[in-house]
Amino acid sequence: MKITIYPDYSELSVKTAEQISAIISKKPDALLCFPAGETSVGTFKQLVELHKTGKLSFKHVRIVGLDEWVHIGEMKSENCYSFMRKHLFDYIDNREENFCFFNGEATDLKKECIKTDNFIKKNGPIDMILLGVGMNGHLGLNEPGTSWDKYSHVAELAETTKTVAHKYFTGQVELKKGISLGMKYILDSKTVILQMNGAKKAPVVKMLIDSEVSPAFPASAAKTHPNSILLLDKEAAKLL
Repeated sequence: MKITIYPDYSELSVKTAEQISAIISKKPDALLCFPAGETSVGTFKQLVELHKTGKLSFKHVRIVGLDEWVHIGEMKSENCYSFMRKHLFDYIDNREENFCFFNGEATDLKKECIKTDNFIKKNGPIDMILLGVGMNGHLGLNEPGTSWDKYSHVAELAETTKTVAHKYFTGQVELKKGISLGMKYILDSKTVILQMNGAKKAPVVKMLIDSEVSPAFPASAAKTHPNSILLLDKEAAKLL
C-alpha cells in the first residue's frame, strides 16, 4: 500500500481528482465506484471543475454504487444516491444507462444485489474504487468481521456506523441495515484509493498502519492489494 501525505484537505482533494482523471483519460469507459461520504466532497468538486473546464468527460464512464441505507422511509431523499447526485452526478455528462445503484427501499434486496453483481460482471472488473474509511475501519458497509469473500450483500450495521451516519440526515432516521458491495469487489478492483482527512481520522490511520491484516479491521485488506493507495492530509497523518 503506497502512502502519500498532503499538506491540507484542499491539496488532498485536488491530487485525488487528478488520479481519477488520469484513469478516465486512459480508459474513457472505465468502471468506477465512489463513496457517499464527507471526505470525498472536495474530490467531487475538483472532478466537476475538471469537467466544466473541458478537461474531463464522464460520457462513457460506468459508475456502480458502493452502498446504500436500507428502508429509511421518509428520509430516502437524503440517501447515498441523493448525496452523490447533489455533489457529483448532477454536474457531469454521465449517461443514466451507465449507472447502477442499489435501491435501498426495494422489497427484494437480494434482487438488488443480483442486479449489481450482473452489472459488474458485464462491465467489470472495477477499474478504480474510491473509499473513505469508517471510524471502526469499515469500507463501504462492510463492517468489522465481514467475510472478505462476499460480493453484493445486505449488511447489519455496527453501532458506530449508526451513530456517525446521523450527520448525513436533517431529520430523525432509524438505521438498521445497509446494502453494499462486498470486500471481494474491493480486492478485485484494479486500483483501490483510500482517502482520509482531519484530526478525527488520525487514530483510524494509525490503527490501519499498525493493524494485522484481518476482517476485524476491514480497511487492513488494502494492505494486501497490489495497487492500493492511501491518501492523507497532514492532520490525518499526525500520529504516524
